[in-house]
Amino acid sequence: MSDALLPTAAKPASSFFPASRLAVSLLFLMNGFMVGAWAPKIPDFAERLLLSKSELGLMILLLGAGSLTLMPVAGALMARFGSARVAKGMAILLLPSLLLLTYAGKVWFAAVAIFWFGGFMGAMDVAMNTNAVAVEKSMGRAIMSSCHAFWSLGGLLGSSTGGLLISWFGVSVHAVVATAAAILMLVVAWPLVLPDAPHPAEKSERKRGLPLQPLPWILGVMALFSMVPEGAVLDWGAFYVRHELGADLVLSGFAFAAFSGTMAIMRFGGDLVRDRFGAVKTLRLSTLMALSGMLISGLAPNPEVAILGFAICGLGIANMVPIAFSAAGNIPGMAPGVGLSVATFMGYSGLLAAPSIIGFVAEHVGFAPVFLFLPVLLLVVLMLSGLARHADSIRH
Repeated sequence: MSDALLPTAAKPASSFFPASRLAVSLLFLMNGFMVGAWAPKIPDFAERLLLSKSELGLMILLLGAGSLTLMPVAGALMARFGSARVAKGMAILLLPSLLLLTYAGKVWFAAVAIFWFGGFMGAMDVAMNTNAVAVEKSMGRAIMSSCHAFWSLGGLLGSSTGGLLISWFGVSVHAVVATAAAILMLVVAWPLVLPDAPHPAEKSERKRGLPLQPLPWILGVMALFSMVPEGAVLDWGAFYVRHELGADLVLSGFAFAAFSGTMAIMRFGGDLVRDRFGAVKTLRLSTLMALSGMLISGLAPNPEVAILGFAICGLGIANMVPIAFSAAGNIPGMAPGVGLSVATFMGYSGLLAAPSIIGFVAEHVGFAPVFLFLPVLLLVVLMLSGLARHADSIRH
């Protein structure tokens, strides 16, 4: 997109952290905070509704179904209204989710509430990623990795404060306080969100529905194969080092902490790396690092080596998804929201569905072979890494 197609507010900014970047960072922070605040509510949610483990699993599956259902809807809406308006609208609809989940007294209402939560969380995710692409274009520099770092920070804040509030004051007070905090983030961000102009390809894309050209789908595969290993480590890393490598309870917790910690740190610095070396080189180095870390964990003789492998893997995976999303939002001749809706849909479907498939496979062969297979997916990303050049179009 040339500068002529951008609104006045979107002309290249000289500031390192302009208002538009603060706004989109706050949107990521709010979304992650809502997700993090939900995590400590799950035990009460299950107990209040008398859900078995399998029934709770179905409820959580509904959350993922909501996300995957409304993500494409967000893409279609952005083709008409732009990412700023859709991100704000989806954020408003997301706000009452924690209250609905807290006060749901019937299973059917809880099912609707959790579908609502997942749906508008996912729809907002697509819109805020698209707005981050618009901010990248306006600044002429990468910001996507740091935006995802703010999402991780929001999740950490939401989960850590949520546990304390629930233990001190109960689930109702927690829901009100968490919702108020999310409202505050949105109020601060609201007037600063970058308004993005309609894209020339939007009308034709909207008429065709799903994009016909293969590039967004290939970038979606890159996002998918980057997020499957992420989901595997986050959901099964601790289980692997405890039950197959003999770690105690405390040490096994470091599997998750090492991976998520290095990933968050690298995401805050990832944009500087990408601006320095370009998206293609950054993606290739990141993929090789993730691949190496996963192999180290799969071949580890003890928990300590496996945890080291997960830490290295986190450093690598940190920038892979943000680069894939930036590339999907910068496909020549395609509306950013259309490409991003495909990439986010495919990527998050892997994050949501892969852990259950991995658990089923590992029950028969163990987790070590699974972690040794995952680098095959990363090799595919490495082979496709040249397509990351589209992420560098923010400078043109």
